[in-house]
Amino acid sequence: MMILIRAAVITLSDKGFTGEREDQSGKMVIEMLQQIDAVVEYYKILPDEFDLIKKELLNLCQKNFDLIVTTGGTGVSPRDVTPEATLSVIEKRLYGMEIAMMIESLKQTPFGMLSRAVAGVKGQTLIVNLPGSPKAVQENLKPILAAIPHAVEKIKGSTTDCAIQKTGKDHED
Repeated sequence: MMILIRAAVITLSDKGFTGEREDQSGKMVIEMLQQIDAVVEYYKILPDEFDLIKKELLNLCQKNFDLIVTTGGTGVSPRDVTPEATLSVIEKRLYGMEIAMMIESLKQTPFGMLSRAVAGVKGQTLIVNLPGSPKAVQENLKPILAAIPHAVEKIKGSTTDCAIQKTGKDHED
């Protein structure tokens, strides 16, 4: 069963917010989400401010978005607070998505280990943090992209067995 995924994309960048830098990462997220037929209904650039990020995530969850993807603010700089804001909102953490992103990132650069990107669920909304560069967006979103529609279905309450849903038959055959 294919469901419509209502998505929101938020870029966290002080320079992007003030217009000093064009947001290529948010555009990359939007482009990649088209591969899973997600409809991006909301896009915003915010500065790296914990309270603003938390408020925006909560607001979008209340508006019943299926998916929120953030880009930026996942590193170790003093202003990188996206993971902390996300952790203050989510109810269930999805370590598997985080690990998949980390593994793929480490294949590209040892600096991938500095990413603190978080993935998790708030109510019926999947929230995924991505790093801020377009290249890192591609590297981190690619390994989890195919799992997003299934995750959204499960979050929404689908009771279809995972093995049956993916292949159309049970793996024991």
